[in-house]
Amino acid sequence: MKESLMDIIRCPMDKQELELEPIQRNDDEVLEGRLVCTECGEEYPIEEGIPNLLPPDMRDDAPA
Repeated sequence: MKESLMDIIRCPMDKQELELEPIQRNDDEVLEGRLVCTECGEEYPIEEGIPNLLPPDMRDDAPA
């Protein structure tokens, strides 16, 4: 995920800003980490450079 996306993506639950908590980077791209909503505290994982912004109840049902 490119860090520049932080300017446009928002929490799908309440449309508030997300904080980036990177675990693994490659130059300006975050490969592993999470996004955390500044308002509701919901966490969204970043795996293999792809943020999963599905609401929590839909994330558990998604096929791997």
